[in-house]
Amino acid sequence: MTRAYLAFTAKGLALAQKLAAAYPGSVARCGHEAGQVHLADWTARQFAGSDALVFVGAVGIAVRAIAPHCQSKAQDPAVVVLDECGRFAVPILSGHLGGANDLARALAAVCGAVPVITTATDANGVFAVDEWAKHQNCTVLEPERIKLVSGALLAGKTVQFASDWPIAGAPPDGITAGDDPDFALTLCPAGDALHLVPRIGVLGVGCKRGTSTETLAEAFAAFCAQNRLAPQCITAAASIDLKQNETGLLTFCKSHSWPVQFFTAEQLRAAPGSFTPSAFVQSVTGVDNVCERAAVLAAGGTLVFHKYAHTGVTFALAVRPYAPDWRWQNV
Repeated sequence: MTRAYLAFTAKGLALAQKLAAAYPGSVARCGHEAGQVHLADWTARQFAGSDALVFVGAVGIAVRAIAPHCQSKAQDPAVVVLDECGRFAVPILSGHLGGANDLARALAAVCGAVPVITTATDANGVFAVDEWAKHQNCTVLEPERIKLVSGALLAGKTVQFASDWPIAGAPPDGITAGDDPDFALTLCPAGDALHLVPRIGVLGVGCKRGTSTETLAEAFAAFCAQNRLAPQCITAAASIDLKQNETGLLTFCKSHSWPVQFFTAEQLRAAPGSFTPSAFVQSVTGVDNVCERAAVLAAGGTLVFHKYAHTGVTFALAVRPYAPDWRWQNV
């Protein structure tokens, strides 16, 4: 988490520096003197570029500063406000998905403040599906459906879940496994449930020389459609080192913010597992399969979707080891 602290007085600045010593981030003071920042400029810059904004001052100032920039709970950074005396720590934006509640508790512990948590699930001691999703390294595909799950739990109803992985520990009160889930932990969303997608996928890529970004994008869309795959699960890509200067591939991966790892043919041949062989690929690259082997090596895990070929491009998906846990607050 990248954090940015803003204070308005000398006393507030001292507290901001103390907090930043425990939870590092940039520290600035608002004002018109040399070296100080303007509130609107600082907020716009940090709202776009930081994971968390911490105001040391009045809640009202922070609310007015962030108001023009708020978009959705799926996009907005965490925002926490502490008074300059360090008595209260108040998360005011992105309490669960953005981590503001957790950050408020952590900062409060540094200075002896009281964390003022106002989200209904926390206030009532009810399971918060979006907070759990964040701690399970998941993207929430339909943030607007969070309220359906939380609302049911707050009303005392039982909520059903489904998961493609075993989840350690016992489900929280009000949560039970079911065939008609209200929320689901999966790579392949289907139906009207709230879908939580773990960010654990690595995309293996094979392509002909000179393949364009547009061709790769078209093939990727087809690959996801074929497997009903949520692309949000993918965090990285991998291929053979013969492709490390392919502009189309590099641009395609950059457009998704995926780092790309390249392996030699020798490394790929040593990948553990059973893979789809191709005599043509063997003749060109020196290894019988690129996309599956590269995905497995980069993920350090298992192959989920085998080679898919489309317009001269091949894709495969492997996932990193993953162990969701109901007991995340105690782990």
